[in-house]
Amino acid sequence: MFVLVRRVDLVDVIGSALVAKAVGAGARTIAAVLGRPVDTVRGWLRRFDRRAEHVRVYFTVLLVDTGPDPIPPAASVSVFADAVSAVVGAWQAAASRWPDVGEVSPWQLAAATSRGRLLSPRWP
Repeated sequence: MFVLVRRVDLVDVIGSALVAKAVGAGARTIAAVLGRPVDTVRGWLRRFDRRAEHVRVYFTVLLVDTGPDPIPPAASVSVFADAVSAVVGAWQAAASRWPDVGEVSPWQLAAATSRGRLLSPRWP
C-alpha cells in the first residue's frame, strides 16, 4: 500500500515529512523541501502528533513481536519522535525476519499495517 486514506500524496512523502519533524524541522521548511502547501504539511504533522502515543505503542509491540532479537528504540525528546522511531524500528524488525520486506519503505509497511489509516483518528 502506497497511500493513506483521504490523502493525495504518497505515504513516502508524508513519511519523509514526519521524519523531518521528528528531527526538528518546522512545517514551513518541510513544505518547501517537499514542494507541498504548508497547510497540507501542517495537517499531516498535527494528525500524526495527535495519534503519536498510540502509533508508538502499536509499532513498538509490532517490533517486539516480529524481531528475532528485538531492541525497542530508546526514548527521545518527544512522543512524536518516539512514534517515528517505532515505525522505523518495526520495519527493521520485519525486514530482519523477512528480507523481502526490506523492498518496501518503513512508511509503506506502516500504511499496510494500518490499512491506510496511519493518520486517521480511529486507528489503532
